[in-house]
Amino acid sequence: MPTAPVDTTKVTNNSSTTKPADVEQLAINTIRTLAMDAVQKANSGHPGAPMSLAPAAYVLFQDFMRHNPADPHWPNRDRFVLSNGHASMLLYSILNLSGYDLPLDQLERFRQWGSKTPGHPEFGLTPGVETTTGPLGQGCANSVGFAIAERWLESYFNQASDGAKLIDYRIYAFCGDGDMMEGISSEAASLAGHLGLSNLCWIYDNNHITIEGATSLAFSEDVAERFRAYHWNVLHVADGNDTRAIEDAIRQAQQEKDRPTFIVLDTKIAWGSPNKQGKASAHGEPLGDEEVKLTKDFYGWPDDKKFYVPDEVRKSMDARQRGAQQQDEWNKRFDAYRSAHPELAKQFDLIQKRELPDGWDAALPKFPPDAKGIASRESSGKVLNALAEKIPWLIGGAADLAPSTKTRLTFDGAGDFEKGSYSGHNFHFGVREHGMGGIVNGMAISGIRAYGSGFLIFSDYMRASIRLSALMDIPSMWIFTHDSIGVGEDGPTHQPIEQVMSLRAIPRLNVMRPADANEVSECWRAMLQHKEEPHVLVLSRQPLPTFDRTKYASAAGVAKGAYIMADSDGTPEVILMGTGSEVQLCIDAYEQLKKDGIKARVVSMPCWEAFEKQSQEYKDSVLPRNVRARVAVEAGTTLGWSEYTGLDGRVIGRRNFGASAPIKDLLREFGFTVDHVVAEAKAVIEESKKKTK
Repeated sequence: MPTAPVDTTKVTNNSSTTKPADVEQLAINTIRTLAMDAVQKANSGHPGAPMSLAPAAYVLFQDFMRHNPADPHWPNRDRFVLSNGHASMLLYSILNLSGYDLPLDQLERFRQWGSKTPGHPEFGLTPGVETTTGPLGQGCANSVGFAIAERWLESYFNQASDGAKLIDYRIYAFCGDGDMMEGISSEAASLAGHLGLSNLCWIYDNNHITIEGATSLAFSEDVAERFRAYHWNVLHVADGNDTRAIEDAIRQAQQEKDRPTFIVLDTKIAWGSPNKQGKASAHGEPLGDEEVKLTKDFYGWPDDKKFYVPDEVRKSMDARQRGAQQQDEWNKRFDAYRSAHPELAKQFDLIQKRELPDGWDAALPKFPPDAKGIASRESSGKVLNALAEKIPWLIGGAADLAPSTKTRLTFDGAGDFEKGSYSGHNFHFGVREHGMGGIVNGMAISGIRAYGSGFLIFSDYMRASIRLSALMDIPSMWIFTHDSIGVGEDGPTHQPIEQVMSLRAIPRLNVMRPADANEVSECWRAMLQHKEEPHVLVLSRQPLPTFDRTKYASAAGVAKGAYIMADSDGTPEVILMGTGSEVQLCIDAYEQLKKDGIKARVVSMPCWEAFEKQSQEYKDSVLPRNVRARVAVEAGTTLGWSEYTGLDGRVIGRRNFGASAPIKDLLREFGFTVDHVVAEAKAVIEESKKKTK
């Protein structure tokens, strides 16, 4: 078999543990048959992986996982991630049998409207699901984020001189061949090994099957050796049904002190199915009624009962009493901790609620008027450092670009998060944009106010992670600089055109492109006030003038997404609207039009998503319907702006790629000049007058 590990530490049955074999096998077969029945009833889904992974899932949840089904959010619980999320019925079966609020009728409604058992696990919908998985590799990266968060929280809260330990949980993830092929899992695994995250264990379902057939069609590397090269502790269980060997492997993972553990688990997909075992047809389609019957016969299962759970299995797998005891013991530790360290305990409470320390926003800097100005990446760096000093759990880093994105934290004691020293606030993700995205999401789910940064053009490399942050409604923060053709000489490979608009297309994602330093400060206020929903902050490389806010409206209008920055007396003849660096062009054009006796209004629109949440009355006050002469200016694609300019308006943008040249030449050649904005404004006014006659 092409992906079989070579020279890997093999784990065999060396355990002295004794269990009632009949109950254990009953439980494992219950997990298998629940998955089979649910997929069959839905006539949709993936039965094979749950059938082969049932023994490993049983051992992990029955013997190792510290969790309380009655309180899925217990802070010191172990985390389980099903990265191969197509095997969702494995997780749903385990959650039901463990005693989570996921009754059997929800399993019977697998993949149906309104159920808590969607096709792939969704964070926030199903109790016990720690993260949304399905896009392969994402769960792997999330689990690394979980492990990083645990290490940081442990370093921060276990620092008490009396040795009090508040945090000490572990992270387990199941992954499959698809996860191993996706690049994001490689990026995340490389970083996890570099950091020595020994609190992390991946169990790899090595079944050699994907949708198209055997993995040998496209995958022949030695996965185990790859993980050895990543500095992981690699173990091998040659029989996926050998529960004692699985138990020993997980125990060895727990004893590892310096490396994350990768357990290669050899399995047969759809184990026990007479005609589907080991075949690709068992991966993504129901077994069929007849094959289900034959498989149940093989298991010695009553084939006339669907969704059958033997009483002894229900009793033996119910983890509520054990979990309540584990949580109660931790609660007593926390009570003692709170008495000894009240301030740290208060901060821990805030993290659990996704709240911030009192007075955090008093640290937000205000910037004086400055015609020369400052790049918004520079002002963002100043704001970030001021806030991070007040909010210890505001932490993050860049994909090897912190000197350019200005996201390095420099306050006293900030430090670097690195192997053997997990208290640092700065993360070096390396040139791993996609891995960074999945890791930041894992950190954000864990309560860290986490950010990841890079160049806007490379947001394409991590779009799937950004999308999932929106789908999960988690407050991940994405800081992107070099936001337009203003990148200049680096040329079209590094000049974003469609990126801002494509990010705006993602539901529940707040894309913010501030016009000056004070808008930057207000964007940070808005981001951190959100307990849910991720934000993208889009920043310039080139200096932007800091506007005189005694002359123009306060930057506090950012909170509403769009606001009137400069206005005329009475009804304006034309509305100029823009974002980021192009607001300067709108303001300068406004002043010129004013000299020419033309009434104009400037609307800064840093966040479309926030604007759309405002009342219709407010939106109409900013963009009155009776003013049809409108000009939008943004150094990117024009797609989407007609929503605000209307069919009669005009958009000054860029419909093609950029070019390599100094910024002043690019702006002139592509029409981003005051004269061009003024000319377009006058032209659209004349057109509007003709249409109203």
